[in-house]
Amino acid sequence: MRYFVTGEQQRKLLLNSLVLMFLGYILLLWLSNGLMYFHRMDLTPDSVVAYYLGSEELFTQARSYEGMLEVSHFHLFSMGMLVVTLTHLMLMTEFSVRLKIWLNGLIYLSAVGDEAGGWLIRFVHPYFAYFKIAAFMILELSLLVLIVAVSYSLILARARIYNTKPVDMG
Repeated sequence: MRYFVTGEQQRKLLLNSLVLMFLGYILLLWLSNGLMYFHRMDLTPDSVVAYYLGSEELFTQARSYEGMLEVSHFHLFSMGMLVVTLTHLMLMTEFSVRLKIWLNGLIYLSAVGDEAGGWLIRFVHPYFAYFKIAAFMILELSLLVLIVAVSYSLILARARIYNTKPVDMG
């Protein structure tokens, strides 16, 4: 990350390429996250409640405490690493500080909200399904915005590198 802080990323095409490939990989993760969500439920509160509390019509059981704990344990670590990486990369772009703070705060809150939503539905009240849906949508949107913003910044940096490179007359 030192390369971003010191501005050396504009002279480091390999690092720039590696980060762009990482962002492509994260885009696939973003897509699979959405597909997994929509495989289990949709954007209606009834489907979210049925997923967490079970459904007699669908012959599904409520999510167990142990099962939810295992998923949360993995998600809290992996989403934390993903969010800290993307927000760190976003901090190194040329976007305004206000936009960076807003997006970074939004993604952290929505990631925690998305994880907490299932617990709130299962153990507090089914009306938290609205909260779960909103947190999921905000998380997906903010992840996409960060991926696009950092990619855009890196592509612009690459264009500057190519436009300012001395021509080898060798």
